[in-house]
Amino acid sequence: MPMAADEIEALIREALPDARIEIRDLAGDGDHYAAKVVSTVFAGMSRVRQHQLVYKALGGRMGGELHALQLETAAPDGE
Repeated sequence: MPMAADEIEALIREALPDARIEIRDLAGDGDHYAAKVVSTVFAGMSRVRQHQLVYKALGGRMGGELHALQLETAAPDGE
């Protein structure tokens, strides 16, 4: 069963409460999303580490309920 965009946002917000999050459904099927996540937590982290934190927030749903997520992450000063 596909995930709703607001569910994805809620999971990310739970892990990164200060985050500014934008979610777009890329295919209209609830399986392919793009997310832009901007958080102060990302300051000084590599892009790989930032993405790992977002994937961890999704709690293993990638590849199951959520088929694809195109990620863009940044610290507020690095947008």
